[in-house]
Amino acid sequence: MTIAAITMPKWGLTMTEGKILGWLKEEGDAVGPSDELVEIETTKITNVMEAGEAGTLRRIVAAPGSTLPIGALIAVVAPQEAADGEIDAFVAGFVVPDTTAAEAESEAPAARELAAGDYRLRYLDLGESGVPIVLIHGFGADLNTWMFNQSVLAERQRTIALDLPGHGGSSKALKGPIDGAGLAADIDRALAALDIDRVHLVGHSMGGAIALHFAGWQPARVASLTLLAPAGLGPEINAAFIDGFVRIERRREAQEVLRLLVHDPALVGRTMVEDVLRYKRLDGVSAALSAIAAEWFPGGVQRAGQAEILATLPLPVQLVWGRDDRIIPVAHAAAVAGRVPVHILDSCGHLPHMEKAGEVNRLIARLVGEAAA
Repeated sequence: MTIAAITMPKWGLTMTEGKILGWLKEEGDAVGPSDELVEIETTKITNVMEAGEAGTLRRIVAAPGSTLPIGALIAVVAPQEAADGEIDAFVAGFVVPDTTAAEAESEAPAARELAAGDYRLRYLDLGESGVPIVLIHGFGADLNTWMFNQSVLAERQRTIALDLPGHGGSSKALKGPIDGAGLAADIDRALAALDIDRVHLVGHSMGGAIALHFAGWQPARVASLTLLAPAGLGPEINAAFIDGFVRIERRREAQEVLRLLVHDPALVGRTMVEDVLRYKRLDGVSAALSAIAAEWFPGGVQRAGQAEILATLPLPVQLVWGRDDRIIPVAHAAAVAGRVPVHILDSCGHLPHMEKAGEVNRLIARLVGEAAA
């Protein structure tokens, strides 16, 4: 192994810099590619960066509290036998790449729109080969919820994130059925517009229920199914969160509501709050969210019954849940335990794909790989 740079990562298309919150390893520690190395705060949410290289953490370059641009050197991993002088020379000679120029040259993919029936749906299409992985977000979210997942998965597989009707950059006026079957049909129309026949589906929360409906409806078209804290496996849900999200108008209200989503409330960043408030001010959003909430969570409970679909699926399926989920209780996983693999992640709330991105990415990639074998 040679000397390797650990640099400030780029999570999502809009990230330009990150703040080092704290190191989880010390200089001299042995590290592996999947070892959690450092906590980095973005403007949206805090995430843990994994080492990505095997070796010894020989030099921590960025101190806690440092805010650095994408691509800046934050640490060095090298063999134990590498001389200190070699490490010094490597650090001194490291040049931060001009990411602005690099992105302009590579024409980094931007979100686009497609026509799906009566809707215009925003989507982000990354990667090229293989049966596509389609990412379906939950209630009130958008395709940016996959900022820690899509680019990683797209290194090996074509990966598509969609905004559902009423959400993100998609049409806000709801013109068709908005139950699980209706929104699964919208996914079907989006796939038709993209000329895609077979997919790996990954769905979070309400998006998990939609993915499950699609798989039950057209199982031959689903190569694998990963459900992250899916809705519909039981009646209980945090009604205060749903009602609060529909009603929020101010920053403090938004902070209180969004912090329910995560194990550690400090993870919620300022931009996540501002993005939600900006979205809530768009014409048609309040009406759309109110209608969806009334359909999916009438009287503060879920329309359950999805567990029965799981029992009949002739395809690889897995569930991933945060043990500390305060929106949909992890106890709902017990309804399907024994029928499908269930992965419970510690120190994790309702957003496992953001709070434990590395582990979730590995679980998705493994199931996708097993389905393709």
